[in-house]
Amino acid sequence: MPRWKSLPSGLPEKDRQLIVQLRRLKDHSGLGLAALAAKTGYSRSSWERYLNGKQPVPRKAVEELAKVCGADPTKLLVLHEVAERQPPEPAAGTGGAVATPGAPEPGAPESGAPESGTRPSGRRRVPLRYALAGAIAAVAVAFTAGLLVAGGGDGGGGDGSTKPLTYGPGRTYDCDDRGRKDGAAYAGHSTTAEALIDINGNGPDVVEAQCLLKRHGFDPGEIDGLYGPSAKSAVREFQKARKLVSDGIVGPDTWAELRR
Repeated sequence: MPRWKSLPSGLPEKDRQLIVQLRRLKDHSGLGLAALAAKTGYSRSSWERYLNGKQPVPRKAVEELAKVCGADPTKLLVLHEVAERQPPEPAAGTGGAVATPGAPEPGAPESGAPESGTRPSGRRRVPLRYALAGAIAAVAVAFTAGLLVAGGGDGGGGDGSTKPLTYGPGRTYDCDDRGRKDGAAYAGHSTTAEALIDINGNGPDVVEAQCLLKRHGFDPGEIDGLYGPSAKSAVREFQKARKLVSDGIVGPDTWAELRR
């Protein structure tokens, strides 16, 4: 399967996460861009622009991709909502002030001139809707992390053994450095090959990933079951070495390489 092009360096992180998940879903389905065009209401060129970060992905396109691939769209729509609600980037030279699109703020002069008796300000007040959008985005990110983190609610590691339900600072776990089954490497905490793990994830799948990273020579930090910055950085380096999409998210492609 041909490798994807690198996403634009200036693409916001939330858009990047959405596109990476859409790419993975498409790859997993085995459908080409022409097949997607035939099965959805979007052309081949549209899908090429969406999946390479050249144009924002419409919500309807996300729903249709999930449908033709036989996947639950819930997680993708949460990511889409987060990406869609992120505030616009500050314009150069504005000192970080956010420009207000569309109609003027309530109480502001339509001409844009300062009201009588007021002093011009170097910054414009950020509208309430953007403040609310930021709060909603924060909640959505937390919700998305819960959706993406694998490991199940029973605390099982997938290998029949019982693992602790909680993972936190001060707790570390041993790795089985010689475990293999059917030619695949295992560290004794999880047998998953598809679980998605992103920042702030926790559980036995995270321990498994940390152990396998360490086995391959990529230091994830403490083997504590917490997917923090050190573990994500190690995953990015591992993905680069294996010529995968270097997004720091553990998914099916990364698991396949980790279990070699």
